[in-house]
Amino acid sequence: MEKVIFGGLLFVFILSGCAGIPTHDDLNLLPGKVEGNQFIGIRYPFKVSVPSNWKMSTEFPGFLKELGYDEPGPSDKEVTELYLYNPSTQSTILIDFTPVSPKAKFSQEKIEGLVTAATGAFKEELEAEYGKGIEVLIGSTEPITLKGVQYAGKRYGIYTAKGIKREQGWIYGFTEPYQLFILYVILDKEGSNDREDIKMILDSFEVFSKK
Repeated sequence: MEKVIFGGLLFVFILSGCAGIPTHDDLNLLPGKVEGNQFIGIRYPFKVSVPSNWKMSTEFPGFLKELGYDEPGPSDKEVTELYLYNPSTQSTILIDFTPVSPKAKFSQEKIEGLVTAATGAFKEELEAEYGKGIEVLIGSTEPITLKGVQYAGKRYGIYTAKGIKREQGWIYGFTEPYQLFILYVILDKEGSNDREDIKMILDSFEVFSKK
């Protein structure tokens, strides 16, 4: 599972105490297919598009190990559905889906509360990776609109590591019967438009009905 970009595991852990036991879809299904610059999900019903200079993969890109990720192992019960990245800057987005119990109850307030609660773990993992002296600017928790998603919230932290300024953000959302996690890192490199690209990608993201 991811280390510095700490992934959906924390959220799943938090929710396990208040949402009941999650159900699981068939992980033997293919995640989806890429058509041009668009990904269309099969295992989970979502689609997303990327600019022409970005790539999409359902397989773990090797360069992520340098950014603090661990490659998922065969025993992992949940897998990242899709990796989106700019190969020239290594800015990256991960998209995860997990079905939740029908007994789970959500609201925008609860979603934003969970997003805020993840901040402590985010800081702790940065300190474990880079030392307690690392300075982190944390943005405020904000609602975010994603097409087809009932409730979603976002937060981010900005810090400098290995001489590169980075923004890491986490988005948590719920749309029945799924919880979703969108995690991103922007490596601030001269001449890049990654922040604008990620906004465009998130604007294109949509959860659609399986019916």
